[in-house]
Amino acid sequence: MTAGGVVGLLLLKIMDSRKVLISFTILALICLSVALFGPARISLIAFPCVGFFASVMYPIIFSLALNSVSEHHGSFSGILVTGIIGGAVIPLIIGWLGDHLGLRSGMFFLYITLGYILSIGFWAKPIITNKTIQLFKTKEQP
Repeated sequence: MTAGGVVGLLLLKIMDSRKVLISFTILALICLSVALFGPARISLIAFPCVGFFASVMYPIIFSLALNSVSEHHGSFSGILVTGIIGGAVIPLIIGWLGDHLGLRSGMFFLYITLGYILSIGFWAKPIITNKTIQLFKTKEQP
């Protein structure tokens, strides 16, 4: 996850934060699918890759949310921080589903959470987009 955070930080310097969120979420969904439906040897690689791609989601979501309101940032960030409870509740839901339906079926619940995160990338409307650098110089038109 640390490596994913560093890669995400570098990508935020050259790409819009919404595009980074969308691309990393799609890659996390692909890795989750490969991990759940692939052979065991592939799953050993795919599950850590889900964490790699998930590592940039929280800071980008927090940034997009705070950048979407013009005032009351303190109150709004407090509300956002209460969303951290999902980190405690979601594993319980997955465990409960796993006990009743099987662990693979319980892990399907992650598709709902990742789908919601993916939707944030599409409907977030930040007031100011993150500043990026241009890697390639474009020719100026005469």
